Amino acid sequence: MPAAACRAWNRLAPRALAPKRAYAVLARFYYNLLAMAPAPLRLLLVDMNNGVPNEAVRCFRRLFEAFATKAREANPGLETPLLHVQPRNLDEVAPSDTDLVLSSGGPGSPHDGYDQPWADNYRAFLDTVVEKNVKSPQTAPSVFAVCHSFELCVLHFGVATMRERVATKFGLMPAYVTAEGMKSDVFQPFGDRLFAFEHRGWEAVDLDEKKLQKLGGSLLARESREGRTDKGEALLAFQFAPGVVGTQFHPEADKPGVVAWISRPEKALAFKMAYGDELYERMMKSLGDPTRLARTFAIMIPGWLTRRFNKIAEVRGYKPIAMPEESMEAFEAINERPATSTAGATG
Repeated sequence: MPAAACRAWNRLAPRALAPKRAYAVLARFYYNLLAMAPAPLRLLLVDMNNGVPNEAVRCFRRLFEAFATKAREANPGLETPLLHVQPRNLDEVAPSDTDLVLSSGGPGSPHDGYDQPWADNYRAFLDTVVEKNVKSPQTAPSVFAVCHSFELCVLHFGVATMRERVATKFGLMPAYVTAEGMKSDVFQPFGDRLFAFEHRGWEAVDLDEKKLQKLGGSLLARESREGRTDKGEALLAFQFAPGVVGTQFHPEADKPGVVAWISRPEKALAFKMAYGDELYERMMKSLGDPTRLARTFAIMIPGWLTRRFNKIAEVRGYKPIAMPEESMEAFEAINERPATSTAGATG
């Protein structure tokens, strides 16, 4: 029991109490203590890697841990439990009684298992998140969906068509922010372009603007600048609906994860065959550029977590926290604490 609580108990409890009376007083004391404690901030990691080793789980855990540490420092006594569920391989269900959700990428086609119970449960989870956001946005769960989860959202909400690529696209690539994206809190800090790690065999194309508008969503980023397709036709980021945002690329990627992935002989060879030796060397060198991948890692998901937390804080009485700062040290470092699940790169 904390020292302050002990002092409070000593003031509350008489020196000598009959056993039944003592139990009643103690129960009331703990009830009041719990009532004064801040409500927990519930964090959820939805792991779509299907049991395949990956770097992304480690990266998502890094981001959650850094954010939760800041939240707890500003709010002593705040609990930040993190639940990790794996729908595709373990049939685990994402609970809707949560606050902040990061939903990962994963291997394979977005159509794989789409009609299986795990996918039905995930889609029902998304619908519940949207419904709660329409009714009470400040207290509703918020979801950030990445790569495979993004593709599932595209299919579920029907805002575009998922098309298989002729060849896998991977590496450090630009994404071009739309006019709507530059108004969004997620993309506004980046101006009209950012750089992020991509690894995908599928892409969203053929935007259904009417459907997206009806959902209350917007297109946030493209593979090419608006009105052009020179770098590709893919739609790279959406606000799908209230409470659900997603990216085709990997904003969670840090330098150790990207280097581990792209340095594998088979991955390096594939990249060089697709884009050439010179671009491979330029990409590896650019990992030290603080304005590229490091900036995306430092700002996008941490900023999203912080903004959502500060909105919740207005209702729950938490103290808000400062927006994240860009840090090359954090981008390049690997947490010493081992992850509790497998770690490698995702699709």
